Amino acid sequence: MRSVLLEFKWQLIFIFFLILVESAIELLIPLFIGFAIDNVLEGSYRGAIQLGVLGTFIILIGGGRRFFDSRIYARIYRRLGNETLLKIEKDLTSVKTARLGMVNEIIEFLENSLPALISTIIGMIGVVIIIASLNLNVFLLGLVATFLVFLIYFLTRTKTTSLNSAYNNEFEKQVDVITTNDDIMLALHLKNMMKWNIKLSNLEVFNFSMSWLILMAFLVLSLVFSVSAGNVAYGALFSLIIYVFQYIESVIALPVFYQNWLRLKEIKERLEKW
Repeated sequence: MRSVLLEFKWQLIFIFFLILVESAIELLIPLFIGFAIDNVLEGSYRGAIQLGVLGTFIILIGGGRRFFDSRIYARIYRRLGNETLLKIEKDLTSVKTARLGMVNEIIEFLENSLPALISTIIGMIGVVIIIASLNLNVFLLGLVATFLVFLIYFLTRTKTTSLNSAYNNEFEKQVDVITTNDDIMLALHLKNMMKWNIKLSNLEVFNFSMSWLILMAFLVLSLVFSVSAGNVAYGALFSLIIYVFQYIESVIALPVFYQNWLRLKEIKERLEKW
C-alpha cells in the first residue's frame, strides 16, 4: 500500500496543501464574525465585507480541492485494489470481495475523513491559541477537559481493535456463506456480524457519553468564567463562546478519528498478510 501512495505523493501533497489553506481560513471565520458585530455596532460595514470575502475564498479553495481529489483517489483505488487482489489466491473469492471493500474504506478515509481530521487538528490548535489570548482560565480548563476525553479513548483502544478484528474475520466469510444457499449458515453469519457491530456500538456509546459529560461541564464553566471576567466587548465575548464550542467539537471529533485509525490499522495489517 505504501508504494501505491508514494506513486501519487505529489498529488497528495498538493491536496494536503489545499486542505491546510482551507482550514486556516475557516479558523478565522468566528474572529471575523466578532469584528463584523463590533463594526456594525459602530455603524460600519467593513467587517461584514471582509467576512464575505473570507467566505468566498473558502468556496473557491474548498470546491477546487474536492474537484481535484475525487479524481486522484479514484486512480489510487484502482491501483491499490488491483495490487491487493493479485496477492490473494484465485479461489478465495470471499476474501477478495471483503478485502476490496476494506480497500474502499481506506480510500474513503483518505478522501473524506483525512481532510476533516487535518481541518480539526488545525482548528483545534488555532482555537487553543485564540482562547488562551482571550481568557487564560478557559484555556486551562479546556486542557484538562481534553486530557480526560483522550484518556477515555486511550484506555479502550485494545478493546476497539479486538472487536474490529472479530468483525472483519466474519466479514471475510460473507461471499462463501452466501454462495452456500444455506439459510441456517446465512442467519448465523448475519447474527455474528451484528453481534460484533453492536459490541462496537456499545463501546462507542460509553466513550461518547462520558466525553460529552466532561465537555458540557467545560462549556458551562467557560460561560461562567467569560462573563465573570467583566469589561469584555460583546463581539469579543461572542467570539470566545463560538471558539469554545468549536474547541468542543474538535475534542469530540478527534477520538472518533482515532477509532477509525485503529480500524484502518487492523485492515492495513490484514491486507499486507498476503
